[in-house]
Amino acid sequence: MLRPLLIACSVLPLGAAHAAPLPSTPPANAAAGARAPADDTVVEARELLRKRDRQRLAAARAAVQAAQHPLAGWVEYWEILNRLNEVRSEEIDAFFGRWAGSYLEDRLRNDWLLELGRRRDWAGIAREYPRFRMNDDREVSCWWLLTEHQAGRDVRDAARAAWFAQRELDDGCQTLASTLFDAKKLTPDDVWRKARLAIEANRPAAAKAAAGLIDKLDTRELGEAIDNPLPYLRKPAASNRQRQELRLLALMRVAQNDADVAAGLLDDKRLAHFTPQQAAWGWAYTGRQAAFKLSTDAVQHYRKAWSLLPAADAGQPGWSEETLVWGARAALRASQARDRWPLVLKAINTMAPSTLADPAWTYWKARALQASARDGADGEAQRADAKRLLEELASPMHFYGQLALEDLGRPFALPQAAAPSTPAERDAARATPGFVRAMHLAALGLRDEARREWNFTLRGLGDRELLAAARWACELGDWQLCINTSDRTRTEFDVASRYPTPYADEIHQAAAAAGLEPAFVFGLIRQETRFMATLRSHAGASGLMQLMPTTARWVAKKTGVEFNPARSDQIYEPATNLKLGTRYLKMVLDDLSGSLPLAAAAYNAGPSRPRRWRDGPLLEPAAWAENVPFNETRDYVKKVLANSVLYAALLNKQPAVLKARLGPPIGPRDNNTPVNGELP
Repeated sequence: MLRPLLIACSVLPLGAAHAAPLPSTPPANAAAGARAPADDTVVEARELLRKRDRQRLAAARAAVQAAQHPLAGWVEYWEILNRLNEVRSEEIDAFFGRWAGSYLEDRLRNDWLLELGRRRDWAGIAREYPRFRMNDDREVSCWWLLTEHQAGRDVRDAARAAWFAQRELDDGCQTLASTLFDAKKLTPDDVWRKARLAIEANRPAAAKAAAGLIDKLDTRELGEAIDNPLPYLRKPAASNRQRQELRLLALMRVAQNDADVAAGLLDDKRLAHFTPQQAAWGWAYTGRQAAFKLSTDAVQHYRKAWSLLPAADAGQPGWSEETLVWGARAALRASQARDRWPLVLKAINTMAPSTLADPAWTYWKARALQASARDGADGEAQRADAKRLLEELASPMHFYGQLALEDLGRPFALPQAAAPSTPAERDAARATPGFVRAMHLAALGLRDEARREWNFTLRGLGDRELLAAARWACELGDWQLCINTSDRTRTEFDVASRYPTPYADEIHQAAAAAGLEPAFVFGLIRQETRFMATLRSHAGASGLMQLMPTTARWVAKKTGVEFNPARSDQIYEPATNLKLGTRYLKMVLDDLSGSLPLAAAAYNAGPSRPRRWRDGPLLEPAAWAENVPFNETRDYVKKVLANSVLYAALLNKQPAVLKARLGPPIGPRDNNTPVNGELP
């Protein structure tokens, strides 16, 4: 993320006159009140963990325990973590007892399970794993499955899923795979599939580790295929299974650098020597790489892949979900409808349920069904299926839900506001130990720890409890926790806490001065920084609009906004940050033909990238947005535009339309339109 943005304003949501207004600016240090004497020791302890300073960290632990500091558990956790490789189980059990039910208990159990795996303590893993509530660490899952295998249980399917999903090479999943392969529970087909998936994830070490399980495999040749793929492919080919698989891995490595070269190799009958299934995988992956680079050749590569698949594999080609997803995206860019909609349907119909949970594929499946339905009565059933999918998707709360509403011809309306939290609900939230610790951590600037403590405490809560917690975070001016918590509700909605409007006056003034619609600025800022004025990214982007200092200086010079680079804190001042950020955003918007999707992409990824991404066929803006190559930027564009629709409804108290904001079809820049080459 290069240049984030943020804003807010105190306007009640439509239909929510009974909801209490949120504060327009966050109260200073409201979460913690007066600073406790040992607070500095807690902050110092976090740094001591980074430095691995055992002696001083032990002293910090003793100090906060003596002071009975509310965050003493965190310092104790850091101190234990610093020497985990030598800790005995009795000390771990004592910590679990002191912090039973808390995030700290589960966090240390995660770390302890990994340590037990390194120690090959199978009994310890069997004892602790069932108590692990987060259960979100794949390596821990692999250690657990290994103990289950040793106990005589059939874990093959679960082990395959965990191993295939592994991205980084880790001891637990690799040991599990090796053990099951030796026991003939995993097959050579499993091994080569894992190697291909590892190459797709650009993890050559994991691919080598997987392929290395094969008996009598020449490790030198394996290294050559992965590390020097093009020379390897140009050598005379043998037709045995291992050579074919190594050549496919080599071809995939070539495709990562140059999809055109890979396509040429696949077409060269002297060099390929693949089975139809292997060739189909090669063409599909080459298509994925071409699609990622927005090449118009991607559709033809995918067409070849589908045509080569044996009939038995057509419904389940075995390709990765990313390859299927990019197949659908490539089809959306096809210039001919005969290529577009059948290929969209073919890709979507083979996606896993977890992938289909993304509203994008419900929407595009509905569109494909509509577009490919036969005329008249013969197409009625297909059109009815498309309408049913759109009706299931329709919602004012997200990008594709808003598009579905418009496609169905339904008016945009904000959801009915939830009843305000009762005093008892508010008191319960304020008395929840995990929430209290999270707020204290946030007040000390330990935001990552605060977020994890808070999110763990949210687990299992109902909508009423979530709304009470969100409202408390809003009242304390922690807009990040406020919005993220309110976003979790499923049946009751508090639009005031999902889409708050702090810094309203400053945002409206800055947007008006820059010639921008306030709703677009609000939507951008909500996605960027959740209205947290003091945030600073790892790259150095700062303040509400996450401006890089160099960008701030450049905009100030161009626009005459008063900005003193010598004052390191000035970039965090909301009024100054907003003046500079909105003016920069307007420059970006003007440079990109006034397109809101292009401007949002440029704000996140830099102006030069969307200038390239608009080249190619003329696309409807939603299809263009779905083809943005960067995952973060693609998600960002969709959320900023959906946010702006909701803020427009809130601020203007009238229905808003997403398609109007998406604008006209997106294609290459008019040659007569100059490029602002100065934009940073």
